[in-house]
Amino acid sequence: MILKYSLDSVPERVYSICMNTIAEFIKQNRKEAGLTQEEFAMRSGLGLRFVRELEQGKETVRMDKVNQALAMFGMKAVPGRMDE
Repeated sequence: MILKYSLDSVPERVYSICMNTIAEFIKQNRKEAGLTQEEFAMRSGLGLRFVRELEQGKETVRMDKVNQALAMFGMKAVPGRMDE
């Protein structure tokens, strides 16, 4: 499954909703896998601070790191039209 996003002229509110969707997906799947934030950070090769900020829906995260987190669940975010 691929999560699609497009940053070209996306209203801030829509971008915020996208990041919150990703944040909830990561948090839910991490918990279902029985991982703490610390364990998830170590297994994914990400910093604990990044994982915490991602799960809180921080809007200024690096997409390469978001994809690194999503890869733990066989997912990735890619550019795409919002209506696809």
